[in-house]
Amino acid sequence: MDLNTAFSKRYAEARVRFLEAVASAGMALRSHAHPLKGRDGEDLAMDVALDGPSDAACLLIVSSACHGVEGFCGSGVQVYAARDAEWRAKCRAAGVAVLYVHGLNPYGFSFLRRTTHENVDLNRNFQDFSQPLSHNTAYAELHPLLLPAEWPPTLENRAAIAAYMTEHGVARFQSAVSQGQYAFADGMFFGGTAPTWSNHTLREVLQTYGRSARRIAWIDVHTGLGPSGVGERIFACRDEPQALARARAWWGSGGATPITSFYDGTSNSARLTGLMWGAIHDECPQAEYTGIAMEYGTLPILEMIEALRAVHWLQLNPQAPPAQRDAIDRQTQDAFYVDTDVWRAQVIVQARQALFQAVDGLTGD
Repeated sequence: MDLNTAFSKRYAEARVRFLEAVASAGMALRSHAHPLKGRDGEDLAMDVALDGPSDAACLLIVSSACHGVEGFCGSGVQVYAARDAEWRAKCRAAGVAVLYVHGLNPYGFSFLRRTTHENVDLNRNFQDFSQPLSHNTAYAELHPLLLPAEWPPTLENRAAIAAYMTEHGVARFQSAVSQGQYAFADGMFFGGTAPTWSNHTLREVLQTYGRSARRIAWIDVHTGLGPSGVGERIFACRDEPQALARARAWWGSGGATPITSFYDGTSNSARLTGLMWGAIHDECPQAEYTGIAMEYGTLPILEMIEALRAVHWLQLNPQAPPAQRDAIDRQTQDAFYVDTDVWRAQVIVQARQALFQAVDGLTGD
């Protein structure tokens, strides 16, 4: 398949390509309509397609756009897989059903934003909101610096952030910014104060499609961390030795990048809170669960954080001049999607390997 027919540059185009691919494959499709329209007035939805029997004992979930703008990569993976005859034959022969969840956060996907329409980082939103939430004191210290009154930031602002990194280190800076916070509703990496639309909708999807499964695997596609084009396989389960051993046995062989974990500090990701995969344990408690986030690198971490600061400033300043808005939108998309054939090929080769490995893992002893 031509890679350029799998990947898209706008949400509406990506959605059409996904819907056409699953229709051609004869998959069962259900669309969950989002309450808002997209940036071009288009309909938004979390589209869910099942390839295989609804009562399969083994289920593989492949999801995209947890962080909206990152969906251009994940959508391409899903469209390619839906049209990949060898891959689909592998699943049928193994008796594995595949659930494609396209556009977990369709609003962010359409508007080139990482957050939902509630300004929530979906992958920090899966909390028990009836209990006290963690307080990110380091973020609280940085919040006024991260989102200055004007953009680009002043030299004084840049110097203050540089001084923080000099004192605490880049890793501490990354962790403070990205681990998740629940005190600043207008801030970065805000986890929310209640479940978002995407949270509620995904839980409904898991209840509908996951309750019959004995074993569930999940590959959630992300972009933005690590070396460009390298698909880091980040352990996405509870901190349990058995789950880590399964993940490493399934996905850590065959020349693949090793399974990393933020629990032990081997991942490019900081240790995070309120992660989406936790919903599996709530909605499909009968299933043995094993999952990874496929995190494809794009830019160095400090450039990535700078792009995120810019787009977040733009959300808080919608009166910005059109030229500045357009420039920040381009910067955001470029930060999460590398528009080259080489990068797209790297994405598909690594994703395809992980998909085949997941089926072997699900059906192995």
